[in-house]
Amino acid sequence: MKRVPPANRGIEVITMSHLSLGCSFVAWVLAALALGAGPVRAEDPPAAETPQQRDARMQWWREARFGMFIHWGPISLKGTEIGWSRNPGPNGRRGGKFPAAVYDALYKDFNPTLFNAKEWVAIAKAAGMKYLVFTTKHHDGFCEFDSKLTDYKITSPQSPFKRDVVKELADACHEAGIRLGFYYSQPDSHHPDYRTADHARYIEYLHGQVRELLSNYGRVDIIWFDGLGGSAKDWNAPELFALIRKLQPGILINNRCGLPADFDTPEQTIGRYQVHRPWESCITICRQWAWKPADTMKSLQQCLHTLILCAGGDGNLLFNVGPMPTGEIEPRQVERLKEMGQWLARYGQTIYATRGGPIRPGPWGCTTYKDDTIYVHVLKWPGDSLVLPAINRKVLSATALTGGRAEVKQGEEGVEIRVAPADRQDIDTIVALKLDGPAADVKPAALAGCLSSGKKASASNVFQKMHQYSAAKALDDDEDTRWATDAGTTSAWLEVDLGQPTAVGRVRIVQDPRYAARVRKFELQYKDGEDWKTILSGTTTPAQYVKSFEAVTVGHVRLNILDASDGPTINEFQLFAPGK
Repeated sequence: MKRVPPANRGIEVITMSHLSLGCSFVAWVLAALALGAGPVRAEDPPAAETPQQRDARMQWWREARFGMFIHWGPISLKGTEIGWSRNPGPNGRRGGKFPAAVYDALYKDFNPTLFNAKEWVAIAKAAGMKYLVFTTKHHDGFCEFDSKLTDYKITSPQSPFKRDVVKELADACHEAGIRLGFYYSQPDSHHPDYRTADHARYIEYLHGQVRELLSNYGRVDIIWFDGLGGSAKDWNAPELFALIRKLQPGILINNRCGLPADFDTPEQTIGRYQVHRPWESCITICRQWAWKPADTMKSLQQCLHTLILCAGGDGNLLFNVGPMPTGEIEPRQVERLKEMGQWLARYGQTIYATRGGPIRPGPWGCTTYKDDTIYVHVLKWPGDSLVLPAINRKVLSATALTGGRAEVKQGEEGVEIRVAPADRQDIDTIVALKLDGPAADVKPAALAGCLSSGKKASASNVFQKMHQYSAAKALDDDEDTRWATDAGTTSAWLEVDLGQPTAVGRVRIVQDPRYAARVRKFELQYKDGEDWKTILSGTTTPAQYVKSFEAVTVGHVRLNILDASDGPTINEFQLFAPGK
């Protein structure tokens, strides 16, 4: 896997070194033809699908929400990272722990006699996972399937194991009703033609192996590429995709082959709230992708919060385990997954077959919805109650699914939810809000009438002058971003320019609960000529502060923090018209 910054994005387009040698796509074709074979082609490529057809093809995946990722290979004998431990590693990277000759010979000692595909699939099902993605070939080039194009594989005469792991796993998934996915790395440290003047021959090899995987193992639901930033040209992705769609018309393809394909893949981070394009976070249950002895494992709370926040952001979670060299998944990982499955057995209706939102996630948690019900997942209470933004649907009833009684007060200033502290759950307090119509009709931002959204902002101080903590981050309708100030700052101001005189009658301030207590004295002010006049004042603000005041018509409004114990930080600063 590639370590990437914590943000949803497509693959970076990085031209690989062989392109500097002048190997254009035409040159690749000519070189391949000179060898007596051209690139793999798919005759009669499938017709372009409509948005409705694409939605239907992806429906099962969006409803599934939770899948198992498996990174496994001979490197488990050493307990270090797969692919990256080879020296040189992917794309010629130096610094791996083992010289190529040592790494590449590990398979001769790899004999996982306790591997049981049905057991792996049973573990996934017990965890509540609906699909499985397995590393058929990682960056090291070792194949866990019986490829006819190489001897560097699990079925090689030099392998003591000699069993086609992919076949056994595919059969087990099909039998158990688990959707099947194949991870396939385009970068290949082992192949002699990869990133050389003969790269065209490697492309032929790559396409040929994808043909094998999608022809010899029954229905395949996902192909998960990992191109490490390579462009579509690097892999001849248009022809490769046509081949894939021809062989497996219903398959889903991720975005790591130089083309957008079907879904985005943020790595080792929970994806951002994104409802316009499908996404899936791939995250490890421990720290390393491949098995590592005594690796630090996530707590049950961390695991479930990761899943819940992915669903609340309208994404999936592909949760990785790394089996041991024996072929078994580590017992403590199995137990953790089982605990997740037990939670899902009780509350899975708030995760499976839901959409993320319609209210954006925040420091407090997130929401999911289905039909006329919003499920509020409170992972961290900001105070005595949780105040959500006002919504354009009436709340007919509220049910605390995790126990106790939920009290809801709906008004112009928002939807206030209370659950007695004794009935709040450490992992997730879930409140179901039944509405008077479809929850999908509630705008995702849930901030209709917000006057400050996207307006020009300024501040007296920005943390280390970094753009990601600028004043604008408090006006972007995203409670995951924030305006922050330098450590040790005891006073600061945040100003919004409304552009023209505007009637204002309510303010909403959102802070991360961890930092809300820093503010000890503040004033809300408006500019009158060259003077600033105070609208309201206070000594502290809770994590969510909502206050109405006598309407004023103003062009500039300032949150003036007069006293703070440390650098104040504000996630959202929102202004509304009177009575909105």
